[in-house]
Amino acid sequence: MLKALLRRQLANFERTWGYDATYMREFLDDDPWAFIRFGFVASLGHGKRAPAEAVAAAGVVGTLAGDCGPCTQLGIDMAAADGVAPGVLRGVLAGDRQAMGEAAALGYDFAHAVLDRRLADADEIREEIQRRWGRRALLDIALALTTAQMYPTLKYGLGHGRSCQQVTVGGVAAPFQHAERAAA
Repeated sequence: MLKALLRRQLANFERTWGYDATYMREFLDDDPWAFIRFGFVASLGHGKRAPAEAVAAAGVVGTLAGDCGPCTQLGIDMAAADGVAPGVLRGVLAGDRQAMGEAAALGYDFAHAVLDRRLADADEIREEIQRRWGRRALLDIALALTTAQMYPTLKYGLGHGRSCQQVTVGGVAAPFQHAERAAA
């Protein structure tokens, strides 16, 4: 019964977002309790204590680090549904700090500094985020970055990863910069 309810929720999710969640259905079939626990952790990435633009930027950078296909499109669509302006999202995808605006640029720069392990830069940006919006906002941005990487990582791990695809914002193609990870 629980599995049937979760399957209906997944089907609704796919219809709502135009997203193929085959890997999630397989995950649910293989281990329903792990699926539920995964969902609880993933839900942590939707905090509202930082500006939506900063959270969205960190999430998009995190998703692009793990995927440049359907997961990125899903993150963009969800950010737009949360009210992030199309121009901001296009700016984040293009790496255009001026177009993305100040709040998104802080989330964007923080996410890149963390992923690239530029610790001094991350420290400086972290202090600025806390000064502007507080410690809990920093937590929301860090969780958005962390959870954004969970889905593409799981998807690729289960053999459902795809190559890059055109990402759109508001139905218009939006060029993006694929994240280059710094060598460890």
